[in-house]
Amino acid sequence: MPPVDLTDTKAEAERVAAEWGIELGTPFTLSRYSYVVPVGDDAVLKVPWEGDDESLHEGEALELWNGNGAVRLLRRSGRVLLLERALPGADISEVPEEEATAIAVEVATRLWRRAGEPFRWIGDHVPRWLDNDPGELTPLARKLYASLEPSRDWLVHGDFHHHNILCHGERFAAIDPKPYLGDREYDVPSFLWNPLSYRMTDRGRTERRIEAFVRAGLDDSRIRAWTAIRGAYLGADGDEADLIRSLVT
Repeated sequence: MPPVDLTDTKAEAERVAAEWGIELGTPFTLSRYSYVVPVGDDAVLKVPWEGDDESLHEGEALELWNGNGAVRLLRRSGRVLLLERALPGADISEVPEEEATAIAVEVATRLWRRAGEPFRWIGDHVPRWLDNDPGELTPLARKLYASLEPSRDWLVHGDFHHHNILCHGERFAAIDPKPYLGDREYDVPSFLWNPLSYRMTDRGRTERRIEAFVRAGLDDSRIRAWTAIRGAYLGADGDEADLIRSLVT
């Protein structure tokens, strides 16, 4: 998805900043789908692009987590969020493989918890996503999804990967959730095909990552099924699609 026009979100950020009496710094250069700008040294103001439906309940999720596994929400006005800034803020994409996986499992187990409204059930959205973005894995994904019966009870991050897990003092914290209710296993595929510099073509590495989450209590077969389902509507193809097929056969 190409970067979007953030003119309106910038204006909303400036309006709320004036209302709250805070001073905005220079926007982060990698903010392509939200207007994200530092506030002093310890906070960040975030305004999502109006078309970003998946992060609709980001504020509610951060309130529920209350700093346990994610950055802390300091203040909000609708979807405008004032967030604790993760410092030093480096993500885990450059951390050695085994250590990065262990960090991800530890952070994820803090985020996964029982929840209900206002969070939306993933089952009301996945079929549409499969219809909207059919790919070479779609027939397999539909077959697997038909047998899953996703949970309605677990809050998941929704975009869980190396670049959304940041060093924060002596711990690590997640950012940028796209929260839904569903299986905990739904969160694992996005970790499997990241960081951005990596293509998921290494069967051994993929199996070791899956095993780490299984040891934390997740279901092996559901991780594999969700990898095919999410891979279908997120556009996995070529060698990555071949590896995904091998995971479920």
